[in-house]
Amino acid sequence: MIPTITAFESSPDRGQGLARDMRVRWALEEVGQPCRVRLVSFGAMKQPAHLALHPFGQIPTYEEGELTLFESGAIVLHLGQHHAGLLPDDANARARAIMWMFAALNTVEPPILELQTARFLEGDKPWAAERLPLIRDRIRHRLGQLAVRLGDADWLDGAFSAGDLMMVHTLLRLKPSAMLGEYPNLAAYVARGEARPAYKRAFAAQLAVFTGKHAAAG
Repeated sequence: MIPTITAFESSPDRGQGLARDMRVRWALEEVGQPCRVRLVSFGAMKQPAHLALHPFGQIPTYEEGELTLFESGAIVLHLGQHHAGLLPDDANARARAIMWMFAALNTVEPPILELQTARFLEGDKPWAAERLPLIRDRIRHRLGQLAVRLGDADWLDGAFSAGDLMMVHTLLRLKPSAMLGEYPNLAAYVARGEARPAYKRAFAAQLAVFTGKHAAAG
């Protein structure tokens, strides 16, 4: 059965691949699973039909038969559990890959999202100039810890896994800034993720939405 995912009808990141449906597209490409993509407008995301799929009115959602999921991490985990290519066969290695998924979402991503909020939604506030350096310091603290753990390895725990997929996409949010470049091994790590054929196919499919070349199936 071919699953259906939802994505923004109008890409808010202007084709940079940062919207969270990118994580699901990438995971689907890694496991060789085709999908259908249903584009939704910002208005439609707040309507009952979409809220029945995602109670918080966001994207992506994932529909496969009677199963409906929201939250990109949950969707990627589901794909990894049901298709080869994202989670190791060894039980301990699989547990560690899932651990890194949670680390990306719960430890590394929050201060990065806080920076985006402070810059683009709160940048006109009188306290913004004082707050931004504090947020950047928190991000640097996390990046420094991650850089030490990664060291000179290609991936976080042996072979590429869903943990790397989530971490690379999280770090990509820093690409417009100079912060990632302060940690050469992390910049190289992200570049390795972007170089994966599955990532390139997923990026092209998401970019096509922004450029108006979207096809119904991805």
